Amino acid sequence: MGVAGCGKSTIGNAIAAKLDGTYLEGDQFHPSTNIEKMSAGVPLTDGDRWPWLKIVSQEMAGTDGIVFTGCSALKRAYRDYITEQANEPVLFIHLNGSKELITSRMGKREGHFMPDSLIESQFEALEPPGTDEISLTVDISGTEEDIVQSILNDLNRLG
Repeated sequence: MGVAGCGKSTIGNAIAAKLDGTYLEGDQFHPSTNIEKMSAGVPLTDGDRWPWLKIVSQEMAGTDGIVFTGCSALKRAYRDYITEQANEPVLFIHLNGSKELITSRMGKREGHFMPDSLIESQFEALEPPGTDEISLTVDISGTEEDIVQSILNDLNRLG
């Protein structure tokens, strides 16, 4: 989970491969109206996100084995909904980075519908996981390998 450009797809795919899991790309479940809005530089509202979160949750629940999903899950209510729909505990791995780092990464990204202009709205919507949530917060300032290893180390500690 995290704002656009934090590495959800890259890190999620890498972790799923290391743990013989399945990676689901949350962006592929956005209704076309959401993609059109974001492509035009218009931030999504809660009303836009709820139908998408329902689809993401259904896909997660319908996939066997260990499932990793790249989903912004920016707000506590979204994470609570995903967990409720999963009917089992869900670990949220918050890929955390500064606005400057995210802006830099977004500027290098090609072929994605999310423009740099929406970075601010992503940070405004972000409610970092609370201490009462099942979550890990991972610093994304290192290399992909560093980030993946940090997550694997944390997962090993959790058992």
